[in-house]
Amino acid sequence: MPSFLSENFLLETKTAQKLYHEFAAPQPIIDYHCHLPPAEIAADKNFDNLTEIWLDGDHYKWRAMRTMGVDEKYITGDAPDRQKFLKWAETVPYTLRNPLYHWTHMELRNYFGVDKILSPDTAEEIYDYCTRQLQKPSFSTQSLISRNDVEIICTTDDPVDSLEHHKTIQGDAFGTKVLPAFRPDKAYAFDDVNTYNSYIDTLEEVSDVEIRSLDDLLIALEQRINYFHEQGCRLADHGLEKIYYAEMSAAEREEAFAQIRKGASLSESQQKGLSYYILLQLGRMYHSKKWVQQYHLGALRNTNERMLRKLGPDTGFDSIGDFSQSQTLARFLDDLDTTDQLAKTILYNLNPSDNEVMASMIGNFNDGSIRGKMQYGSAWWFLDQKDGMEEQMNTLSNIGLLSCFVGMLTDSRSFLSYPRHEYFRRILCNLFGNDIEKGLLPEDLPWTGKIVSDICYNNAKEYFNF
Repeated sequence: MPSFLSENFLLETKTAQKLYHEFAAPQPIIDYHCHLPPAEIAADKNFDNLTEIWLDGDHYKWRAMRTMGVDEKYITGDAPDRQKFLKWAETVPYTLRNPLYHWTHMELRNYFGVDKILSPDTAEEIYDYCTRQLQKPSFSTQSLISRNDVEIICTTDDPVDSLEHHKTIQGDAFGTKVLPAFRPDKAYAFDDVNTYNSYIDTLEEVSDVEIRSLDDLLIALEQRINYFHEQGCRLADHGLEKIYYAEMSAAEREEAFAQIRKGASLSESQQKGLSYYILLQLGRMYHSKKWVQQYHLGALRNTNERMLRKLGPDTGFDSIGDFSQSQTLARFLDDLDTTDQLAKTILYNLNPSDNEVMASMIGNFNDGSIRGKMQYGSAWWFLDQKDGMEEQMNTLSNIGLLSCFVGMLTDSRSFLSYPRHEYFRRILCNLFGNDIEKGLLPEDLPWTGKIVSDICYNNAKEYFNF
């Protein structure tokens, strides 16, 4: 019986082992979508302790701890960091078969050389040892990135961001490129009038554009796109329940925008029509810059009102939504394609029932102009675990071309999350290895190895054109 986390972890055949160790493992990492804080990279920060780097901001761990009945003071509250970690260590043995169990022990091994299983019996020792290690220069943020052979990182940045930290990093001797990615969700989030107008006021300041009309808004956003482009940005990203649509004339759009700028709420239909139009115009701007546009679709956010009032948004109370995606998504992509202004596009779904929808949708708009122009994105959020990754890659294999896939990303706020690339690569190689040993694919390791290397690195390097 194989031991846990051996060198052949997740690799069930000799062929899979060969593909991973010879073709996948040596590839650098292009982390083209994450939520790492640029300020902490620029400062080359050392974390005070293991809790700070490992538990702060980690919704996956928080949800597991809540499930185990851990009081919120040990999760997001004011309990001492050591006590928070000890509560996490009490939780870990109960995460068997949850991806957290794998990730936890991969991170302890890969970063700290700790091979012990985390439990209440080992918690104090592991916390003290890892905290001591974190004080060393070799455990600063930039060092942690470098030791994982990360070539490029794309953060997630609001149009109003100054990108000052990206500029600082560019001036450093740090070998990893850290580039911004444009995330304009707040520019078309009309549900809260006061919040929206406050945001537009800030956008006015940073763009030096007085925003009194819808055209003014688009001019300001284009100005920020140009600014981001100058700082190396080549990707945009959108987090949406779905692409909403409502019929709206130009006059009605202008009237709706003037209405919200005066402090009056919009109807649901007005919100849908206005947001669709803004997304469409942004898509055309991305095409003109030869950017890649990403759409993360299907999250049902902030479902727990009591905890939202207590802790605020993005604290672990989001879930998979069951929105109908295909019809308006197809319309949106077609509206861009009709004028030949459809940029390279990556679609991510959060509901696994949409796997085939997304994999088939990209085929509708691949036009032969760019290899893999339309991408079915890596398994995301609740799906970025073994079953979810396998299902995403199997679906893409069946309906599209896995060989053109741009591969894995971390989508993480943690500097300890790069073993997720290793996790993905092992799963990828296991899929190919099993097929070869079952006689479903020819035993042509040089060619299959090339495909594996492409998915792990080469496809992304070519696709994003950084």
